[in-house]
Amino acid sequence: MVRRAEVFRSKQGINLLTGHRVESLDTGRRRVAGTTLDGKNFEQGYDRLLIATGASAIIPDLPGVDLPGVLPLKSLEDGRRIKRRLKTETVKQAVIIGMGYIAMEMCESLSALGIQVAMVKPNPVFMPWLAADLADVVRDEVSARGVKIHAGHKPERIEATGAGLKLICSDLELEAEMVLVAVGVRPASELARGAGLELSVADSIAVDRQLRTSNTDIYSAGDCADAFHVVTGSRTWVPLALRANRAGWAVADNVCGQAKTLDGVAGTAAFRVFDMEVARTGLNAAEAERHGFEPAEMTIESASRAHTYGQSNPIFVSAVADRKTGRLLGMQMVGKEGAAHRINAPAVALHLGMTVAQYTQLDLAYAPPFGPTWDPTLIAANQLMKKI
Repeated sequence: MVRRAEVFRSKQGINLLTGHRVESLDTGRRRVAGTTLDGKNFEQGYDRLLIATGASAIIPDLPGVDLPGVLPLKSLEDGRRIKRRLKTETVKQAVIIGMGYIAMEMCESLSALGIQVAMVKPNPVFMPWLAADLADVVRDEVSARGVKIHAGHKPERIEATGAGLKLICSDLELEAEMVLVAVGVRPASELARGAGLELSVADSIAVDRQLRTSNTDIYSAGDCADAFHVVTGSRTWVPLALRANRAGWAVADNVCGQAKTLDGVAGTAAFRVFDMEVARTGLNAAEAERHGFEPAEMTIESASRAHTYGQSNPIFVSAVADRKTGRLLGMQMVGKEGAAHRINAPAVALHLGMTVAQYTQLDLAYAPPFGPTWDPTLIAANQLMKKI
């Protein structure tokens, strides 16, 4: 918990109403209405309104998904339920439905507790957003840690057994004492939809660069709202923490009369699974093609440190550019060290609209303990230059 409720009231003088659920929004009267935990109705007027309702976990429509021991992981309370389950029940096997960021982090955490983990999803491609060669590296790492990966198997139902639970797919059955649902999140935009506000990608709330919705008195920020992509210029929905925080600050400035606009996002993200760092920014080749670019892609293998220093690990880099303009469109990295923070350099390049040729001229830091003379991202850019 970042801050106790009382701090808002005593330090900032904010009238924070906990235990109040807003259920409707009347834009004509500029009022929100709902109920309290003890069942009382309330209304609250506004001059300006911020909708920051975040995102909610997607729960698949599966028979048995409401059984005890079938748990999502999105909120703090979800985490508490999982911890209680692990403390009060014997969990030797766990099945995770999904293979995204949260699923990967959970497979590491459960494996560290000595729990046998299996992961399942309908898509036969392990990580479709990651370059194939890089995805293979991650899959090998996860499999080497004893995690069973079942991609291409569609869950059909969950059944209770004498020993626990059974996840049944058309051609696969997995038994476990706990099933975690981690198939993604969706914007919590129901309030906005009910008020007639314009929605956007994935039903996120459409906002302009000042975070205003289609109603000029209403703003939206956080995982419920969309953003503009700095590479494509199109609307996108990327529910990540930095954008959520930055958008909240921008709304505060705009409401207080200090005009603030946001350029957008590059979709920069990183996570760790076991010893492997996975990072990305911008577009992959398939996304670039869908947005009208003519993508060229290059994947290289480099090292995390100078070969003379020793103690080095491989780093795999995939870079994408537009053949017509030479513009850098995206980059991905996988490695046991040095991948996550290296992604920040190409992220800056995407915000500036740099070409691959311009990127090759960047003066990036070098010292043997931290990387080879030619940074892995520079090697990828140099090789991509030859291709385009």
